[in-house]
Amino acid sequence: MPKQVKNVASDDYLTAIYRMSHDEGQDVIAVRLADRLEITPPSVAGMLKRLMRDGLVHVDAKKVIHLTPEGLRRAEQMVRRHRLAECLITDVLKVEWWRAYEEAHLLEHGISDITEKSLFEMLGRPQRSPFGYPIPGTGAPRKLSMTTLADIGEGQEVEIDRVFEEDEQLLKFFDEEGIRPGVRVRLEEAAPYRGTITVRLGERTVVLGTPVANKIWVVPPAKGSSRETSS
Repeated sequence: MPKQVKNVASDDYLTAIYRMSHDEGQDVIAVRLADRLEITPPSVAGMLKRLMRDGLVHVDAKKVIHLTPEGLRRAEQMVRRHRLAECLITDVLKVEWWRAYEEAHLLEHGISDITEKSLFEMLGRPQRSPFGYPIPGTGAPRKLSMTTLADIGEGQEVEIDRVFEEDEQLLKFFDEEGIRPGVRVRLEEAAPYRGTITVRLGERTVVLGTPVANKIWVVPPAKGSSRETSS
């Protein structure tokens, strides 16, 4: 009999909690988790009871959900496999960058302990995913910048660190506009009452809504650096 993939549903919950807390700096509560997974709150409540019973999560007095050490280990294992699959899809199979998250989600549960090690070596031991996220267990830094494009001041130039990966249409927009990890952008104008910012990428400008700008994390400007005023 072929080996069966187990715990798919619980692993999806653990990785969602990991991404929301570790990658995005959010306090994870049941309502946010339900929204993220597009699942009804009662279904989330039932799964949380199961995860708590299995010692994978705990909920504090403020109803914030935390991974236990074993829950974190499981989440990092799945996130590592997912991000290695993204590298495989973009670097080897040459599938479009913006498709990689959804395609990797289909593959991650089929990667075993054996194939994971071989995949990591074959890919050249990557430390970051195509979307800029560190791959757990590879020696990549664990602490991430929580500064987004919406947080910087006019005239400041920054490097994109990572982009939100779970919205394929948004990734397609980023791809069309050249918004990728490693790209340098300069904030030309912030218009809070219009809810937009204008950034310069090379010789052209792009207007972004604030909700989109909040899904682009950047390497924060050095402390004490003055805002640029030249064009």
